[in-house]
Order: sequence, then C-alpha cells, then structure tokens
Amino acid sequence: MPCGEAVGVSCLHRLEELGITKEKLISTCLELFVPHPGVETREKATEVLDKVFDELLEDANVCALLEAALALETRASKGELAGIPKDAHSEDAVFIVADEIIGMAIAEYIAGTRARFEFVRYDVKKPGVLSSLPAFVDDAVAGLIAGASALMYSRRGRI
Repeated sequence: MPCGEAVGVSCLHRLEELGITKEKLISTCLELFVPHPGVETREKATEVLDKVFDELLEDANVCALLEAALALETRASKGELAGIPKDAHSEDAVFIVADEIIGMAIAEYIAGTRARFEFVRYDVKKPGVLSSLPAFVDDAVAGLIAGASALMYSRRGRI
C-alpha cells in the first residue's frame, strides 16, 4: 500500500504543504548533476528522476522517515525537544546531528553507501529548495534527493 493511502494523504502532498513539489526536488537534484554513462544529458536525467521520485514517494519507509523528520521539525521549532533549545534549533547548532542522521538514513535506505556520498554533496552545498528549509526538513529532503540521484546514476538511466 502506498504511504498515506490509508488516510488519504500522500507523501508528496505532505511535502507540497511545505512548498516542496516534485519539480523542485528534480531541479534541486539537477543543480549538482554530473553527466554519467546512460544519463548523459539533463533531459535524460529529468526523465529518470521523474520516475524515480514517483517510486520513492510511494515507498512506505521513505514516507515514514520523512514524516518523522516533519514531526521532529514541528516539535523543535516550538522548543519542545528535550536537549534542543528553540534558539539552537533555529540556528541549526552543530551539536544537533539527529537531522543529518535521519537524512543519511533516508539516503542509505534508498541506495546504500553511494547515496551517503550524494547526501554529503547535497547537505554541504544546500542547492535549490534545500537552502530555504528548516533543520530537520532540509536534511530529510537532502536524503531523499541524494537517494534519487544515486539510483539515477547506479541504474545508468534505465527506468
């Protein structure tokens, strides 16, 4: 069963509530695009990523991890997470690593170690939509994008 089906809310719909559309996921992914055998052009990459994101946004485990990050973000933004003061959260203080751990978990669930490398690239550069997202959400979405990117490259454009 696709994530959210039981309650009528899709994973993509939850992201769209935050202004994160599939088109923004793809364009953010493409900001760090490097041509690769089987995915030599941005057009081919866009075609592959469109299908990869459709697949990932129906995966119950990806959706659950994204939901966890969204819930943590809601609590942290109100200063309701033990050990994380509201101001530390809003500054994305260096001692807070749970957000990166969730992002890496999403990436690695999707595409293994290759995706962890991609996660670091996206987490450091924060291209596209990632630059405007709060702490827990930016890393979770970076994990999703990193996983999609790694799948695109590892599948060599085969959809």
